[in-house]
Amino acid sequence: MSPTDDRPVFAESKAPVLPAREPERLRSGALGMVDIAAATMANIGPAMSFFFGFAFLAETAGVASPLTIIAAGIAVGLLGNTLAQFSRAQPSAGGFITFVGKSFGPTSAVTTALLAGLGYIIAMASVIAVSGGFLAITVKHYLGWDVPWVVWTLVLTAASVVMMVRGVAVSTRLAGLFFGFEMLVLVVVSVAAIISHHGHLSLTPFEPSHITGGLGGLAAGFPLAIYLFIGWENSAALAEETDNPRRNVGRAVFSSVAIMAVSYILFAYATVTGFGYNVDKLAAAQIPFIDVAQGTLGLFAFFAYLAGLTSTLGCLIAGTNSQARLVFNAGREGLLPSFMGRVHPERRTPTNAIFTFISISLLIIGGWGAGHIVGGHADSMDPVTFFVEASTMGTILVLLVYLASNIALPFYYKKFRPAEFSSIKHVLLPGLGAAAIVIPLFYLAKPGQPAPYSWFPYAAVLILAASILYAVYLTRRDPSLGERVGSIVADAE
Repeated sequence: MSPTDDRPVFAESKAPVLPAREPERLRSGALGMVDIAAATMANIGPAMSFFFGFAFLAETAGVASPLTIIAAGIAVGLLGNTLAQFSRAQPSAGGFITFVGKSFGPTSAVTTALLAGLGYIIAMASVIAVSGGFLAITVKHYLGWDVPWVVWTLVLTAASVVMMVRGVAVSTRLAGLFFGFEMLVLVVVSVAAIISHHGHLSLTPFEPSHITGGLGGLAAGFPLAIYLFIGWENSAALAEETDNPRRNVGRAVFSSVAIMAVSYILFAYATVTGFGYNVDKLAAAQIPFIDVAQGTLGLFAFFAYLAGLTSTLGCLIAGTNSQARLVFNAGREGLLPSFMGRVHPERRTPTNAIFTFISISLLIIGGWGAGHIVGGHADSMDPVTFFVEASTMGTILVLLVYLASNIALPFYYKKFRPAEFSSIKHVLLPGLGAAAIVIPLFYLAKPGQPAPYSWFPYAAVLILAASILYAVYLTRRDPSLGERVGSIVADAE
């Protein structure tokens, strides 16, 4: 075994590196590159993300908000390089947790596991809530039924969990079908809107002079644009179940980011065009793209509502599938409680991690609802508001993980693969990626924001400090933890 090959050695060791029993494995080769790319884009949930995020982005960045999306696409592409380089060297269901842990040791691995796990769970809570919320909006709009959104949320979540437990191939392909439908609708509506307004088309949305506040407005809108892409890293966590993960994970990442960037630019241009470049009207709309669909296609706008629903379900399934696998791998390696690291004996799905992930997300939604009831604000329990708030808090924690991964990449290659080290791929690009993450972190943490956004930076610091303290405690209690981090490579026999 060469010094640059970091695959684990399971034999000829004086002391056992791993637990005595064989680590539980997911089903190898169940997915291809197209499967994980579709799952990644379903996790991004373009209809859901754009429906509920673009009004805030346009309000911040102005008519030229498509330029902010272009900048965010470039930044996410830089992050994609980091993920692709790590996955080529050491594909793992642990994703960022494994990459940071292998670079900096077990304390960083446990800290990253807690930050990533909690960040993704909070973000997924926003998706779970808005899935029921959007169905409630649709049913009330078309049928007049006033069913509480919480009921729809529980029904849709239960159905999604059943699909995820059945198997990764079944659930991933279902999420891919949902994604295909929503993309078809989004593209048709966008093209129809552009054609119907062809007499008033201009390049105003792509002129820097029309960004509200200039570079300051671009930077202020940048975190919201980055949020549109959250989920781009989905494919890395599916590495253990992917055919040829060292090649296919990177391809899935770059193709997904490129397709989403081009698509978002089209959707954004169609939306600002549909509102006649009037940002005030656009920002005042609950779901601007739906308004454009109704104004362009009339009764056929129903399909835009349906696309929003399939988008939330696809994101729920694809996101939980990948992010629960991070929790699963952390449990399997001892970074989190071991019961999370077990798989179903027949379906080879991480059922315990999935149930844990969903249960905590539902508890977060319940806690948020209880807070409104106790505070006498039960009427303001709006799932769209919760979506924006919870996704913002979750994004802060996830951005910290992105930042750590970019910093870790050069150290990893210098330590484990010095012969392959590249100043451009392993220093310059991740350095630019880290700088791109600092900008949204600054704007998400800057003083003067309204509550509860003003509380989120302090909550993130407390979570980070608590995670580090727990990580130090755990690594001192279990000195062998460092040897288990990254010990299970996705394509190892």
